[in-house]
Amino acid sequence: MQYGDFYYPIPVNEPVLNYGPGSKEKETLKKALHDLKNSVVDVPMYIGSEEVRTGTKKDLRPPHEHQHLLGHYHEGTGEHVKQAIDAALQAKEKWAAMSWENRANIFLKAADLLATKYRGVIVGSTMLGQSKNPYQAEIDAACELIDFLRFNVHFLSEIYRQQPISSAGMNNRVEYRPLEGFVLAITPFNFTAIGGNLPTSAALCGNVVVWKCAHTQILSANVFMQVLKEAGLPGGVINLIYVDGPVLGEICFGHADFAGIHFTGSTGVFNHMWKTIGANAERYKSYPRIVGETGGKDFLIAHKSAIPGVVVTALARGAFEYQGQKCSAASRAYLPSNIAEEVKEKLVAEIATMKMGSTEDFTNFINAVIDEKSFDKLEKYIKAVSEKGSKAKILAGGKCDKSKGYFIEPTVIETTDPNYVTMCEELFGPVLTIYVYDAEKFEETLALVDKTSSYALTGAVISQDRYAVELATSKLRNSAGNFYINDKPTGAVVGQQPFGGARASGTNDKAGSILNLYRWLSARTIKETFNPPTDYRYPFLLEE
Repeated sequence: MQYGDFYYPIPVNEPVLNYGPGSKEKETLKKALHDLKNSVVDVPMYIGSEEVRTGTKKDLRPPHEHQHLLGHYHEGTGEHVKQAIDAALQAKEKWAAMSWENRANIFLKAADLLATKYRGVIVGSTMLGQSKNPYQAEIDAACELIDFLRFNVHFLSEIYRQQPISSAGMNNRVEYRPLEGFVLAITPFNFTAIGGNLPTSAALCGNVVVWKCAHTQILSANVFMQVLKEAGLPGGVINLIYVDGPVLGEICFGHADFAGIHFTGSTGVFNHMWKTIGANAERYKSYPRIVGETGGKDFLIAHKSAIPGVVVTALARGAFEYQGQKCSAASRAYLPSNIAEEVKEKLVAEIATMKMGSTEDFTNFINAVIDEKSFDKLEKYIKAVSEKGSKAKILAGGKCDKSKGYFIEPTVIETTDPNYVTMCEELFGPVLTIYVYDAEKFEETLALVDKTSSYALTGAVISQDRYAVELATSKLRNSAGNFYINDKPTGAVVGQQPFGGARASGTNDKAGSILNLYRWLSARTIKETFNPPTDYRYPFLLEE
């Protein structure tokens, strides 16, 4: 029985550690990297309260050093998907009935564990398993994941406090129930924080979850499950399994208790899932919630008034941090003719200073792309630039080497065709394409930016002219769910820039905001009348 209204005030964002020379955090992280590198981890699936080892082992290897074995994970089958669903549904009644403050405090404790005891391990596992440098891993696996956990608790407490008005003689109230069934969370390789947020945001609302992470993110996902268990998450609330996508989809989307999907991944996969769910609509107890953040072909447009150094830094960071493997990464740039040559020259010079190699060498800015499939795709696009008849040329980078790790140099392509393939298609790697436009045709170029891509995730304008900023903000209103002025189009912070896009970039349900949590709740309105009427007749029926 509850005896209070428990409110959680807005938290502050987790401070970013800088891992500077001689710092305690650098010492802790290097020890974590040493320990992870010199052990062979055996990663189970987590179904109910059990750690499930199938004996079908798959290797875990660093993308930047694919000869080194970090450990193995145990691959599952369709039977394990069914077991995970059953375990979730068995846990549902008790979890949904748990008092709000006890549910919330599990995730707040997990945040504190990540901020302290597990910080080096979660950052280190992200560096090794996903090839992120220390800063990229810190802002992701530590800070953003901690922020998701803490801010979601605050946002949900705000929702729970929202109640309707009541007229005289009655009381109205709303209860926010979890969805009826289980939620499926499918998470990508590129952000440990997304891997943690998609299942926990739904679970915080009282839902039970089947979680499938990308195989290339299993090392850090395993650490996060250990954190959740230590924080007191009951068995069966979140079930982590490693299975093939088609097997997962066939079973989950055909189940009567499928209540929703929380997804980050490719647009093609999301479209296929949406179609399958629609075809199965009559099977479900309720219409499932479909929430997805998909691809992006993110832009930066500079106005003729832009400061070249600002443009260069926005492109160097926006296009090449984490090898461009961000949904929000700058991958197409529109430069005005009056500053284009200066920007290109300075950008090429900056790229020449970027060191590339292992994440364990903290002086490396560029690391490896995630796997061989990604490497081969990127190499194909880069090589095509040199083919006869190409309307593009390489200004910087272009070399690809997978002998030791999946290394793609930060590459800048310049094209004379605004519809050149690398201006239109999502590449998901360290490849930036530049198009130079007539500096006096800014408004026409804004229209070009808007119609070039089917995506609408992030974008940026760089300008010192306030009229130009206002024009771009208006003309590109539907071109990006996250729009940046005089900054790179990446780096959304929980509680500050809720993240998500529309068009082919997803449902724009804004992870890291109150909007997302509404999707995992089902409201029930309750009206109680204190003095019920005893006669059906209304006064208008009386003549006298």
